[in-house]
Amino acid sequence: MNRGMLARRMARDVACACMGLTLALAAAGAFAQAFPARSVRVVVPYPPGGIGDTVTRTLTQSMGEALGQPFVIDNKPGASQMIGAELVARAPADGHTLFLGSVTSLAINVNSQKKLNYDPQKDFAPVGMAFYSPLYLVVNPAIAATSVRELIQLARAQPGRLSFASIGQGGSIHLAGELFRSMAGLDMVHVPYKGSAPALTDLIGGQVSLMFDAGVSALPQVRAGKLRALAVTSRTRSASAPELPTVAEAGALPGYEAIIWFALAAPAGTPREAILRLSQELSRATRMPGLRERFAPQGVEFAGGTPEELAEVIRSEIPKWGKVLKDANVAPE
Repeated sequence: MNRGMLARRMARDVACACMGLTLALAAAGAFAQAFPARSVRVVVPYPPGGIGDTVTRTLTQSMGEALGQPFVIDNKPGASQMIGAELVARAPADGHTLFLGSVTSLAINVNSQKKLNYDPQKDFAPVGMAFYSPLYLVVNPAIAATSVRELIQLARAQPGRLSFASIGQGGSIHLAGELFRSMAGLDMVHVPYKGSAPALTDLIGGQVSLMFDAGVSALPQVRAGKLRALAVTSRTRSASAPELPTVAEAGALPGYEAIIWFALAAPAGTPREAILRLSQELSRATRMPGLRERFAPQGVEFAGGTPEELAEVIRSEIPKWGKVLKDANVAPE
């Protein structure tokens, strides 16, 4: 082949490549402009009325207004959030079905369930973190500890005497207590309850010593003087109770963090353009004026962020809580 023919072929190949790139970009742009083409179904694995449900409705309503299509909440509670997760994992990957994932469904269930019919990392495309709820370390006022350090000293001086309540074996609230017990090297008794209300009742009555609980249920009892709050479990102080230190700073437990986080995810294979559009609108919705003030009394903090940041959270949380479950000898259910 002479140089002239080679040059002409190279020029033709370059032109074809450029045309292909132009068509691909045009198709992507057309998809982005057309998405969403219809209403977006948001599967929420909780009953109506709870924090996960009400906050998600507020955020997705704003997203729908911005994108020109309604976001419809579909409540699918049950089975440690697995019913909703499995449903979305098998839904069409076109961006019109989303899942409200959480630390339980996207991280803890991997190690706490014997049979999990979905893979949080392979079956979902992360959209972005939406919001989270830190937990509050609360004690019965009769406990002779007014700080996390004093609580740790008290527990070490009386091995096996202090007990901590939870709302069920292997759940996020139980594991927050187990992480604290493990990191501080304590011997404490776990007492599971069927819900926050009976656990708090016994904590107020002195049947158990302490508990890690969500702000929506714990903070009213603290403000009423029935419980004493020692710290918050998030990495930074909470806007709901900024006077409280974090467990990490107050108890000399560097790296301690145990929050209940909520995020949006789509079925794996959802077009990148749809994911980015949804992520952008989710982050915008978490910055709506008045949103933080509205939900602060319920202990809700808003996040936002990229799909990559959410993917990293999931990757790091799975082994973290797997180790806590193993150290606590909690067998998969």
